[in-house]
Amino acid sequence: MTLHHASIIGWGHYAPANVVTNDDLAQYVDTTDEWIRTRSGIRERRFVSEGETTSTMSVAAGRAALEKAGLTAADLDLILVATSSPDYLTPPVSSQVQEALGANHIGAMQLTVGCTGFVYALVTAQQFIATGASKTVLVIGAELISRWLKPKDRSTYVLFGDGAGAVVMQATNEPCGILGHVLGSDGSGAEHIIVPAGGTAMIPTRETVDQVVIRMNGREVFKFATRVMGRALREALDKAGLTVDDIDLFIPHQANLRIIDYAAKEAGIPREKVMVNVQRYGNTSAASVPLALCEAFDTGRIKPGDTLALVAFGAGLTWASAIVKLGVEIPALMQMEEATVGEA
Repeated sequence: MTLHHASIIGWGHYAPANVVTNDDLAQYVDTTDEWIRTRSGIRERRFVSEGETTSTMSVAAGRAALEKAGLTAADLDLILVATSSPDYLTPPVSSQVQEALGANHIGAMQLTVGCTGFVYALVTAQQFIATGASKTVLVIGAELISRWLKPKDRSTYVLFGDGAGAVVMQATNEPCGILGHVLGSDGSGAEHIIVPAGGTAMIPTRETVDQVVIRMNGREVFKFATRVMGRALREALDKAGLTVDDIDLFIPHQANLRIIDYAAKEAGIPREKVMVNVQRYGNTSAASVPLALCEAFDTGRIKPGDTLALVAFGAGLTWASAIVKLGVEIPALMQMEEATVGEA
């Protein structure tokens, strides 16, 4: 079997226009801007407005990624949407996205793996491309968390936000793509991040409706994250045959600034090589890594041929890491570099 390389050739994101600051939340939650910032690093987040859903955000991010790649939906072979907040329990949101984009009759799949979902989906896309089953795959991470939050619950309400990010991966002869990855799960900690009602274990009724909200044991999640992020990164680097010095940019799950700083320090990655935007978006779960990745592309933090380290943790409890080598022949990225040189 001939294995193919997979190149990220397009990227795009969507963030709702509705900006909610810490001071906004302090008007009806027992908290302050200082309390939130010192514990999480978050200053603001985005909440959807009426009429916006996970599918509409996914479609917006997907269209932007296709445009950046210079492709249309007709060029796609597969769509993967990572989310834990789909519009409905069924149908899968991936099918809604496929229809809205106009990608007629191709495969579309939803991956529900919490905050690690996008990295899981990226690895999955690589496998489809490597085996030759697909040539061009759209990978989306999207979450609408604000509607799962209990306003009075300070432990969750101040942390999460909404958004979506997407990339287009395409088969190439150039040696690039995911060089090493780690996917892990420890279901013994499943209760630490959970929406108790809404599934078949506890169907939504008048009696259980107040349980259709996110419950999180912040202390246990923090301990888990600081324990697993550095290890997942090292294991992925070992599989790739690389070291920390080979990383051009570290893009971690944007859940908490203290966790990001701890993981980077433990791994020996200098702060200038760490992508951080948690202060503007909060924890957007499966949208977190692609939002940070897209912002890194758009702000010139990433160059052709760079080596990226993506690491995430989340509900399950799960973790995922991927060492991604970018191609040097990415037209959209090359054009951005040329424009920057021209401006200089």
